[in-house]
Amino acid sequence: MKNDARSSENPLRRRFGLVTVEVREADISRLAVEAVVNAANNVFWMGGGVAGALKRAGGARIEKEAMALGPRPVGEVVVTGAGTLPAKHVIHAAVMGQDLRTDASSIAMATRNTLLAAEKLGAVSLALPAFGTGVGGFPLEECARVMLGAVSEFAPGARSVRTIVFALFGPEARESFEKILESLPGDPA
Repeated sequence: MKNDARSSENPLRRRFGLVTVEVREADISRLAVEAVVNAANNVFWMGGGVAGALKRAGGARIEKEAMALGPRPVGEVVVTGAGTLPAKHVIHAAVMGQDLRTDASSIAMATRNTLLAAEKLGAVSLALPAFGTGVGGFPLEECARVMLGAVSEFAPGARSVRTIVFALFGPEARESFEKILESLPGDPA
């Protein structure tokens, strides 16, 4: 069900057990959740896109902390403070290497490791962008299928995480994630 009238004030939500998944157009750097996720490269330098927005809003200290923890293999994550962001933590998911390319396997692994890191933090809420769809050039709908699939597999075993927000840039990204979320066997929230 495509709903062009859907807004950030009326996001699509579905429940998977105790976890509510929400899809909205939003600036991830402004969300008041416990952890925000950066779609990172494996060295964790923060250039443009989501990384640049987080760095501009939260301060260069976030990048400095992340780079001190890298490099890591693609698919792994590191956790830093959030600087002056409303969130408490930034989970940096190494979605791509220095070639700035990614694939479904890397996105799936980075998503799973992000969710495990949020659990380890005891985070109740987190916000994720669409991994690899900016500079990485990965197709939006396939990204939605991979990431939401990983979330729906994770949700039944979640201990602390209760809210997962997909904070997306633009109507095309939102509609792609809404389409996939509506196709999954969750419950309306």
